Parts: sequence; C-alpha cells; structure tokens
Amino acid sequence: MHGDPMMWVAGIRALYLQALHPPTVRGVMQNSDFRRDAWGRLMRTANFVGTTTYGTTQAAERAATRVRKIHAMLGATDPDTGRRYGVGEPELLLWVHCAEIDSYLHVLRRSGFRLTDAQADRYVHENRVAAGLVGLDPREAPADRGELAAYFEKVRPGLAAGPEAHEVDDFLRRPPVHPVLRPARALLWRRVADLAYASLPPYAHELYGRPAPGPTTVTRRLRLTGTLLRCIPARLRWQLPPKHILRAMARLGPGARPAPYKVGR
Repeated sequence: MHGDPMMWVAGIRALYLQALHPPTVRGVMQNSDFRRDAWGRLMRTANFVGTTTYGTTQAAERAATRVRKIHAMLGATDPDTGRRYGVGEPELLLWVHCAEIDSYLHVLRRSGFRLTDAQADRYVHENRVAAGLVGLDPREAPADRGELAAYFEKVRPGLAAGPEAHEVDDFLRRPPVHPVLRPARALLWRRVADLAYASLPPYAHELYGRPAPGPTTVTRRLRLTGTLLRCIPARLRWQLPPKHILRAMARLGPGARPAPYKVGR
C-alpha cells in the first residue's frame, strides 16, 4: 500500500484530519518551523514512513528513537487554561496514528486499490507496530477497522477547527513556493490538496466550514486520479526521494517485489 502513488493524497488528508485535534495542532504550531521549511517537513515525514515501512528493523528503530527524543523535549501550552503538556503524550500520539492509518486506508481503497475487508483489518493491525515505535503502547492502538471507527466516534466531540486548523488549511491550499513555481502550484498542488480535503468525512467539512463535492463525485475523482497515477511505471515513481522501495528490493534480491504485487493473490 505504501508504494502506491495515492499515498500523497492520503498524507495530505491525514494532515487535514490531524489539525482538527486542538492539542495536537497546537503542539505543531508552537514548535514547528513548517512555514519556513514546508517541503523539508513533508519530506521528513515521508522519509519516516518510508523507513518504518521499507527500511531494516534497525533503521526503523533508529528513526523512531530520534522522533521519541524530539517529542520528549517539546511541549505546548493551552492558551485557555495555561496547562503545559508534552507533545509526546499518548492521547496526541494516538490521534496522529489513527488519522494517518484511516487516511491511508480510506483514500487508497476509495481510489481503486484492491483490498478485501480482511486485508484492510490486517493493515490496521500491522500498524500497531508503527504505533509502538513512536512511543505508544501497541495494545492501545486500534486492531481492526471496527476499533478504528469506534475510536473516531469517541474523540469526535472534542474535535474543532480553531485558528491553528484554519492556518493549516490555508497552508495546504497555498504552500509557500518560489514565484516561478506558483503556476504549477495552482495547476497541480491545489488539485491534490482539494481532492484530499474533499475525501475527508462530512463532519470535518462542517468543522472547517468549507463545502465539498458530493461523495459520488469525490469517489469518481479519486478513482480517476488513482488510475492515471498508477499508469506511471512503478520503478519510475520509486526513483523519487526517498527511494526506500528500491533500496529494500536491492537488499532482498532480484526476486523481491513490494506488497502491491501480492495483494489479492
């Protein structure tokens, strides 16, 4: 799944969803330099996901150790209560984890990536390992789609689109780029960001206050985008940074193939 090109759309959807959790987005806004280093931050996130997916166990553990150390040093302050809290608190880590897994699963399946319900449940369960790497008790992470849906129902009353969430929304729609690249941003990036936003659940659209096309239209656009992107030869796509898939295939030998070749067999 993580070798599929629709992961980029899914990743942006995850950012939109994560920003609706006030303590989480506050921790990002009070500690991050994403406004000045937007693309660097996105690539570091992609690098971490690529390492924990396709890297060796040792490489994944090293990357996770770095993340845990950074989280341990950072905190945020609730402006309403003055309470100080760490960005690595389990509540925040669990929200980030679930928003990511839900987004990856939702966008890929809705865009035509063939995955049975049993395989989707297995994907959720396998990612408990990733939850453990960043500092969560893996047993606290959802084990299947049912538990994932129950988690969102539980936390939904506490979600809100405050000033920080709207700043993230504005950033994702118009990320800073060199003036020469602004036409490309309007032509390509904006369409990807709009599609990611449209794929959010209806309650997220209500919180952000921006409408989205109907579900049928969104599904059609996701399928069309997925079909077009999957026409690009996989090896050509995997040449893009961070190239974790190609390195994993080289380690495993000429007979190795990433999971998409085996799904459904």
